[in-house]
Parts: sequence; structure tokens; C-alpha cells
Amino acid sequence: MRRARRWVAGIAVLVATGSCIEPRPMVVAAIARPVAVAPAQLAEAMLPGNFALKGRLSQGGMAIGIVPAGTVALTLDGAAVPIAPDGAFLIAFDRDAGPSATLAATRRDGSLVSQVLAIAPRAWNISRLATLPKYPVPPADFDRLRPPELVQINAARRIDSGSAGWRQPFQWPATGRISTLFGSQRLYKNGEAGSYHSGIDIAVPQGTPVLAPADGVVILASDHAFLLEGNLLMIDHGMGLNSALMHLSRIVVTAGQRVARGEVVAYSGMTGRVTGPHLHWGLRWRNAKIDPLLVAGPMPEAR
Repeated sequence: MRRARRWVAGIAVLVATGSCIEPRPMVVAAIARPVAVAPAQLAEAMLPGNFALKGRLSQGGMAIGIVPAGTVALTLDGAAVPIAPDGAFLIAFDRDAGPSATLAATRRDGSLVSQVLAIAPRAWNISRLATLPKYPVPPADFDRLRPPELVQINAARRIDSGSAGWRQPFQWPATGRISTLFGSQRLYKNGEAGSYHSGIDIAVPQGTPVLAPADGVVILASDHAFLLEGNLLMIDHGMGLNSALMHLSRIVVTAGQRVARGEVVAYSGMTGRVTGPHLHWGLRWRNAKIDPLLVAGPMPEAR
């Protein structure tokens, strides 16, 4: 309990209202928008020997918590989860996550505290385009250009910058109409499925300033337009959580640079595989793709 009371103020509660195309997932301590949570709030929510969790336990959701006192190791479904010195940790669930996940803490005395988390399913926006073939990428260009791009992207995701941005309430990198929701998918001719949309598309004019969603370290700032992502900027927020900002016209930060929440890091564009100017914001925790709408809350009204 003493460790819980040392919780650092400013931890994000990562919840949001549901959209009109999907049912509202089950929420732990549901509120209207991300806010800072004081140490005592999580301490009071934690029974002796148990976990404290705040966030969204759903497909595409994310939660922050405190381990039981005396914890020396933590796992989620058997995979190790890092623990901050104050006992804080971060977990998230992929768009296609199963109905449950097991959180297990090993204590200093060798005892095990285990909790099965119910992961709420969500309904996704599926478009059926039965008369159209799947959009082709020229095989020669793809085979030649894509492998080295993926090497850069995967190498960037392995970087652990030690940033504490994951503790903050996240903000939208740009304000505008959401043109494509996270998890959306198209079914083409003969039932061929396209890849589901792994982020949020924000329709903004070319040249719109793009802001850092939270504190972090730049782990990739492409020096040329990638085949699909165009000019790509990736920011590590710590604990395995990173943002990808795509289709940019210009990037104004460099790899290794620390950036602050709300700082201008790029300008929107229409580079890569796009049909018009917009900003794509993707969030990942390790290999889990996360819905930015559940992390940043509802899109604010344009001023």
C-alpha cells in the first residue's frame, strides 16, 4: 500500500466514449476524458495484495496500474512486463485480442498474485466492396523497397528510450474530422480481405502542424517517403509504447531528439499511399495495435 501511495501524479486514465458504429466496451472506472489520477485514488482502488488498474480493458484498449507490494516480476499472458521504480506498469490489448488475459506478479517471497482480466470485444466498421479488386501495389516496387523499410521500422520499435510520456494524458496530434476509424476493414471482390486500419485518419489540409501526442524520444524520422507510410515519424513514449505519424509533408525533428507533449514535430501531407491529404496516427504497445480514440479521448472541436 505504501508503494501505491507513492504513485506519481499525472498518470493517464485512458478511456473514451464509444463511437456510433460500435458498442461501448466494458470500462474500468469510466470517465468522459483522460485526466490525471492522484496516488491516493489508485491506492484506494487496490485491495491488499491485488493490482490497481485504470483504463480500458477492451480490444484496442490500454491500462496503467500498480503492482502488489513486494512484486519483483510481472507478466501478461506469460510475457514479461516492465515495472517502473514506483510500481507502475502499462499494458495494452491488440485489435484482435482474445476474451481474456492473465496478469501475474511474482513477489519477493516467491508467492504469486494472478488476476484474469476480461477483455471486452468490439464491433468494427467493415465495408464490403464486392465488385472491386484489392488495391494492388506494383510487385517490383514492393519487393525492392518494402523490406528495407520494414527493417527500419522494426528496429525503431525495439528502441527503449526510457521516456515517461506513457504516464501523461495523451492529446490529439491534430484537430480535424476523423475520416477513418481504428480497426476498419474492407472486403473486396471474392471476399478478399484488406488489412484492417491500424490507426486513426484525421482529415486536415496539407501543411497542418502535427504535435507530439505525449513526451517522448524520436526513434525514426524518415529521410524519404516510404511506399505506404510516406514521410514517417515515430516517437517512443516509454514502456514499449510508441506513436507513428504518417503521410507527412515535412518532419522538423531528428532521430534521438526528445520532444514534449504539444510540440510541433512535423506538418501533415499526402505522401505514401493516400488518396488525399490527411494525418494517420498509429499507437502500438509492443506488437499490440491500440485505438488512439481510447487513449486521447474524443476529438476536440476545431477552434
